Amino acid sequence: MAGFKTRQVGKTGVRVTELGFGSASIAGIFAEVPDQQARDTVTAAVQSGINFVDTAPQYGLGRAEHLVGDALRFHRDGVVLSSKVGRLLAPYAGDQVNRDAWIKPFPFQIVYDYSYDGIMRSVEDSRQRLGLAGIDMLFVHDIGVMTHGKEQNDIYWKQLATGGYKALSELKSSGQVKAIGLGVNEWQVLMDALELGDWDVFLLAGRYTMLEQTSLDPLLTTCLKRGTSVIAAAPFNGGALMGTGKWNYGNAPESVIKRVGELEAFCKEHKIPIGAAALQFALTHPAVCSVLTGPRSPAEMKSTLDWWSVDIPHSFWRDLVAAALVDPRTPLPTA
Repeated sequence: MAGFKTRQVGKTGVRVTELGFGSASIAGIFAEVPDQQARDTVTAAVQSGINFVDTAPQYGLGRAEHLVGDALRFHRDGVVLSSKVGRLLAPYAGDQVNRDAWIKPFPFQIVYDYSYDGIMRSVEDSRQRLGLAGIDMLFVHDIGVMTHGKEQNDIYWKQLATGGYKALSELKSSGQVKAIGLGVNEWQVLMDALELGDWDVFLLAGRYTMLEQTSLDPLLTTCLKRGTSVIAAAPFNGGALMGTGKWNYGNAPESVIKRVGELEAFCKEHKIPIGAAALQFALTHPAVCSVLTGPRSPAEMKSTLDWWSVDIPHSFWRDLVAAALVDPRTPLPTA
């Protein structure tokens, strides 16, 4: 087993490994993943020493929670499990095999609900799909203008502010969950959330990576002051840093492709695999407690672990900043 370091989640007693496992990929996003391969990938992650597994009702429209539960039923000891709220699943009566980005999802469709009752029901539904009694961390999923547009998001934000946040607070105070937060792709809504109340941790996808540091200030600086941790998800920016030409769930603009080329050249010059650098980048920030990736097979999990094991000298990060390839305010390792 790899010797993963752990970091504390906010002011809670929860500690997660610096590398976490996300389950969107094994649920069949953009490509089909056989069920047993999915279970084997979760098992490979946990057996490697990773203690943090994240899932959500949205992923495969119930498929991810089902498969994660199958795997963790035999490997749950010491594993911190998170899921999400804000999307309920209703029966789907249509005949489409593939829907949205999901290949062969379960026969359900999404109903958004960020209310008190919606969140309480979502937690119970997730426990049923997982087949596990305990969920350690809960994230409000994809609330924000990017997902819903301003008019609809105003409605959902009111649900969260007038009831949803109370539900999450009660679930935490009663000990049913150990940490609460939001899981989103846009950092701006997290600033709004900090005005609404106290949160232990935010799961932020793609906004603090080697390619993009837009969340550095004011978000990450405010999180440090408030004692809110950040989980840096999607460290490869949807594949952009791996040269796929994709970014933010679509085709990358020329400016992104150009910057990726510059980062590739920099990493090659310093003899560091760009995958390793991208994977480890966010950990240089003290607000970040874990980096979340989503391998879809045990082989991809091994590649991730190989990159994680690359010893990157502190001079690499200093040179990266000096080359103006990342924000000059990017924190550097102190030792």
